[in-house]
Amino acid sequence: MDLRNLSKNDTIIACATSPGMGAIAVIRISGPDSIEIVNKNFKSFIKNKSLLQAASHTANYGEIFDNLKKDNLAVDEVLATLFHHGKSFTGEETVEISCHGSTYVVKAIIDLFLKQGVRLADPGEFTMRAYRNGKFDLAQAEAVADLIHSSNAAGANIALNQMRGGFSNKIEDVREELIKFASLMELELDFGEEDVEFADRTQFIALINKIQELITQLIQSFELGNVIKNGVPVAIVGEPNVGKSTLLNTLLNDDRAIVSDIAGTTRDVIEDNINIQGIDFRFIDTAGIRETTDYVEGKGIEKTFQKIESSKVVLHLLEASQVKNSSSTLLAEIHQKEYAKYTGKKIVFVINKCDLSSFSEFENMGKSGNEAYEVIAISAKENSGVEQLIEKLTSSFKIGEISPDDIIITNARHVQALTETQTNLNNTLQAMETGIPGDLLAIDIRAALYSLGTITGHVTTDDLLGFIFSKFCIGK
Repeated sequence: MDLRNLSKNDTIIACATSPGMGAIAVIRISGPDSIEIVNKNFKSFIKNKSLLQAASHTANYGEIFDNLKKDNLAVDEVLATLFHHGKSFTGEETVEISCHGSTYVVKAIIDLFLKQGVRLADPGEFTMRAYRNGKFDLAQAEAVADLIHSSNAAGANIALNQMRGGFSNKIEDVREELIKFASLMELELDFGEEDVEFADRTQFIALINKIQELITQLIQSFELGNVIKNGVPVAIVGEPNVGKSTLLNTLLNDDRAIVSDIAGTTRDVIEDNINIQGIDFRFIDTAGIRETTDYVEGKGIEKTFQKIESSKVVLHLLEASQVKNSSSTLLAEIHQKEYAKYTGKKIVFVINKCDLSSFSEFENMGKSGNEAYEVIAISAKENSGVEQLIEKLTSSFKIGEISPDDIIITNARHVQALTETQTNLNNTLQAMETGIPGDLLAIDIRAALYSLGTITGHVTTDDLLGFIFSKFCIGK
């Protein structure tokens, strides 16, 4: 977003529906005199009816015409929906024009109003104006973008809850309690010579501990929230010809990757998404890991390790014949060699090309000293054991028990602010334990309030606003 437009109070326009041809499109105009501007180019099909006399939240049937041309040719038949000042999404006077979804018609209508002084909106500028006009706070504004981009029911429910103020209300409750004690601390400074204490230290310590418990819960929820919002990247790795591409095709129920007996067929990464039990998994078929002098294949293997690093789950495939005689020794060696440096990843060894009678041979192999990993036997070609593999994947990311009212953090910016708040409150506790003076104590409290304020937008900068709203689509 252009930072120069953050404080402008002009009239803006953009298509609010997805680009491309469709049955209908909605063009949004917001700002001073929006209704008057549209009225100059609108002819109602109801005789003598003007948009200037129409009530808010009414849809008016007519046509848009170009009043700058002598013949006043119609551009399209439309519905013009009016929202008076203070009653729209942005809080400004707004008109939403529903027209036919022709790319030509949409462009012609937008160009018509651009010629009359209306400005094309920046990405997210409508939502930014809603925030600026007090329709909701910054966390709620970010939830609007999350709701638009949600790809599953859980993500949509979490975003809707945050958009309605669930998370913001929690933050505001914490801020109000801290402000109360901060005010008492400041009052003590005014009576410093009289050695009076207005803020009960015992109550304040209890409050901080309660707040810290809430913040810890919110931060911990981010792991699940990030999975719901962004999905789970799963790298399928292993030597050439162990069945990685076959497994990918089986999981996706589609011939997404080329399957061949020729080693090294997959030389680049192939990715595709599938939603399983409400979780978006991004499966990544990688080049087979082996020593090679082939430059292209070598680049593919290099990408394989990059994908391992960025993945949350690694499925390492081996053929049953490779493992049968070496038991878990081979798995331990691979785990130590390939995955010792990767922390926080779920490693699953998948023993492929098994027949049903040999599945039990590979049970209880997931232990190696202090390291633990999981093992499952499958036949990707015959689609045997794949359901159990899917269950193993989803078991770590349970979202079925989430209530629509649960507050789950999905935004890394919020986690950072909560972490900073937690640090400042810890400093406050340590300061009270050492008997530090109230004026120094107040510094840490103010810092905690500042960090919380950045979440809801009570404390913000133009750069932050520009960054947040630039991630929105144009028209929202």
